[in-house]
Amino acid sequence: MQKNLMPHRSFAPTETHLGAPSPAKTAVNTAPALGFSLLTLAEPVARAVTLIADTELMPRFQRVQVERKHDGTVVTEADRAVEAALVAALPTMFDCTVLGEEMSVSEQQRLWREADWLWCVDPLDGTANFTTGKKYFGMSVALMYRRRSQFGLVFDPNSRDVFFAALGCGAYENSRRLTLQPSVSLSEAYCEIGRYKKLKEISKLHAALRHHPPYRKSTQSGASVLQWCHMAAGRSDIFLHAGEAPWDYAAGALILEESGGAMATITNDTYWQTDNPDAMWEQSVIAARHPVLFGEWKQWVRSNC
Repeated sequence: MQKNLMPHRSFAPTETHLGAPSPAKTAVNTAPALGFSLLTLAEPVARAVTLIADTELMPRFQRVQVERKHDGTVVTEADRAVEAALVAALPTMFDCTVLGEEMSVSEQQRLWREADWLWCVDPLDGTANFTTGKKYFGMSVALMYRRRSQFGLVFDPNSRDVFFAALGCGAYENSRRLTLQPSVSLSEAYCEIGRYKKLKEISKLHAALRHHPPYRKSTQSGASVLQWCHMAAGRSDIFLHAGEAPWDYAAGALILEESGGAMATITNDTYWQTDNPDAMWEQSVIAARHPVLFGEWKQWVRSNC
């Protein structure tokens, strides 16, 4: 299955530093044994992603024209160039197909339904920020088995931070393991919100967020791959998103989960609905960096839907 797997180096922690996998994190579609820890992918994938960022992404920062895709979202030459480079690089580290955000919808959905192993990539999340000069955007890659993330990595080209995780093996920011930090009350929480306008489709929830927010502060930063990771690292507390595609959540949700956080959709307690590809193609997010806070946040959101 894998080929040309680069040797493990000091960037990623060794397996002897890891705790036992949590039974709660066992995937429904359990991946077959590979004979090596997926954390060994962190070093080569990080090198590839940072190189691609330096050669294909950042030279185009604020220098590309915006186009509109069929769904109204924006895309640039940078998105396409980065995705092409990732499609070429990732299978040399783990040999399977790549599902990218900029592929045709028909091909995306075919791979999503039919592939056992696949790389799921977002070449540039936060394209609107990228084109307007706001330094809040990221690159995301995840290795999935039957729609369940097994390894994920997110790179912030501005801070140069690398976030990564492997299922059952913990989450890391650079070489530092992300551990569960003390919770805060919902009234003191810092909230990240994605696709706020789409929440109008849930009119009661949108009104409650606008007029009676239960948290201290909210931000709409515009790059969910970083929002997941910053929550895992304790820089924000809770997250709400009206609907994400697989490349938006594949790496970040795993990183949050492995840091001790929790997530669900607005209607379903099971976030990884691996037996239902349609549900996972675009799903909402209720998430928090601490399970206690998550319970309080989830109850508030659902009571206002």
